[in-house]
Amino acid sequence: MGNRILSRSSAPFLDRREAGRLLGKELLKLRPRHPVVLGIPRGGVVTAAEVATALSADLDIVLARKIGAPSNPELAIGSISEDGHLFMDEGLQARLGVPQGYVERERDRQMREIDRRTAMFRAARPKTPLKGRVVVVTDDGLATGATMQAALWACRREHPAFLVAAVPVAPEETLAKLAADADEFVCLQAPPFFSAVGQFYRHFDQVEDEEVLEILKAFPRGGQGPDQGGIAGTA
Repeated sequence: MGNRILSRSSAPFLDRREAGRLLGKELLKLRPRHPVVLGIPRGGVVTAAEVATALSADLDIVLARKIGAPSNPELAIGSISEDGHLFMDEGLQARLGVPQGYVERERDRQMREIDRRTAMFRAARPKTPLKGRVVVVTDDGLATGATMQAALWACRREHPAFLVAAVPVAPEETLAKLAADADEFVCLQAPPFFSAVGQFYRHFDQVEDEEVLEILKAFPRGGQGPDQGGIAGTA
């Protein structure tokens, strides 16, 4: 279905919660299909919680990590999923001359970070199976899109019925690069001049692991939204 860009505006969002609420409104057509919304830790989980609330959806996280090129870590030549499955763009790896030894070292390094986050976050939120589900993957914004690409590759392996990538803001060239990795891509704003995600937020404080845990614990199973007093103060 391609990319759906709502605006070329450069106007900033107040914070990640506002961006998530606005994104949720654009995805309401998915609500009857009871989707699962996956946030990319850390900031993307704040956005995802608001999207999931709007859609009465299940909330979860996606812990895939990108394998970056040696000369350009932001260029994804592959990714590793939470269960340790390695995805490689073998054509790109060959064109860049990336040795297999480098790939194996990066796989081990990224897997250690996945293991750390799994031990912490999965204690609060066991993994939601994605097979046959409508899945929405979201973050608070994209720059190069490498982490989103890694997340989408990992989700595809679980055979969702329909895979949506949805973000508040991203450069148009990044959206074009990722278009084939999702069944639909929704972006609220694709400004013509893009430096960093944070420039499009009035409040863009760093999100810590503890904040992610608070959101996951406050959001019950069954997509009914956060418990009273849960994430209302999260920025």
